[in-house]
Amino acid sequence: MILLDTHVWVWWVQGDSRLSAGALESLDARTKDGLGVSVISCWEVAMLHERNRLVLPVSLDEWIELALGYPGVQLIAVTPTIAIDSCRLPNWQHKDPADRLIVATGRALACPVLTADAVLLDYAPANAIDPEALPSLT
Repeated sequence: MILLDTHVWVWWVQGDSRLSAGALESLDARTKDGLGVSVISCWEVAMLHERNRLVLPVSLDEWIELALGYPGVQLIAVTPTIAIDSCRLPNWQHKDPADRLIVATGRALACPVLTADAVLLDYAPANAIDPEALPSLT
């Protein structure tokens, strides 16, 4: 399984040009292995939409339902273990609490986090992969 950071999930579902054709194709090819989406990503999408920082082609409720129904997508709950680990991340400097939970989720599942966030890519405990590196990992 690969855990999708919120923006990667949105870009994938929206067919956003910030993901190359190779990255999109590689994501589609990995649906059989599982693409995890943290429940915190649903919250982030809702917050961004509420603040008019994310425009969706359909209502928020419909978008979430459709996006969670994409092939291979598995919704991952925030467990007490994940919540606790998110507060114990070694040398954590990032201010975004949602990213804390996403990194802790990846650690709990022992899977990489697919992200374009430079801070997470540089944070070794995140085990982060840039979406553009994904095609070369197949």
